[in-house]
Amino acid sequence: MGLWRRLGAHRLPAMFLTQRRTPPEYFDALDRPLNELQAAYRQLGRVNRCFKFSHPFVWVLPRWLGRERCRRLEFLDLGAGDGLLGRILGRWAHQRGWDWQFTNLDINPRALALNPNGRNVVGSVLALPFEEGCFDVVIASQMTHHLNTEVEVVQHFREAWRVTREAVLLSDVHRNAGLMGLVWLGTLLLGCSRPLRADALVSVQRAFRVAEWKSLAHQAGLADARVWLYAGTRLMLQARKPAPTLSR
Repeated sequence: MGLWRRLGAHRLPAMFLTQRRTPPEYFDALDRPLNELQAAYRQLGRVNRCFKFSHPFVWVLPRWLGRERCRRLEFLDLGAGDGLLGRILGRWAHQRGWDWQFTNLDINPRALALNPNGRNVVGSVLALPFEEGCFDVVIASQMTHHLNTEVEVVQHFREAWRVTREAVLLSDVHRNAGLMGLVWLGTLLLGCSRPLRADALVSVQRAFRVAEWKSLAHQAGLADARVWLYAGTRLMLQARKPAPTLSR
């Protein structure tokens, strides 16, 4: 009960998470001990696999870009942490004879160090250290809710759009009471630590809804972005740049 009250979650049934809240997440602090960070990413990996966090990408990309276009893609994964998403997607693509290469960007260098064989870049999603149009596709999974303000989210969308040659596909948790209960139960059954379970609940409180992302995408200049709800639990934003016209 103490943890539940500390999160303010005891008030959520009354308000149905209609308003976004931004309490801090424990593991967002960059000075957490390395052993805690390693244990947290192992647990987070179990949770993400259980909730099939890679499925929106493997379901959307071939249908959206076309299987022929998917034969070779260069991705930038924003807020990649230990690079688990890129490793899973890379293996999935390899099984189909496709070549998907991933650059992992995260603000926490110790998180990236957990993926020593990856293409890792330390940096902020608010000021990406890349030239315009460096990547075929820019992706992010469960990263956007870590930003504190709408201004930051708009800048994040703009930067993702700037550095992609072709497409942006972002995924995050959807703020709703049903998901809050599912996350609480799932992290408990998976044996996650108390700090990680607390962070998981905070993540839902910090998340967005469809109308909110649509408004922020419009402010970022992604007027034609499609924002939609995946399986009732995730927000998806997909936007594609027009194909360049050939001059005569």
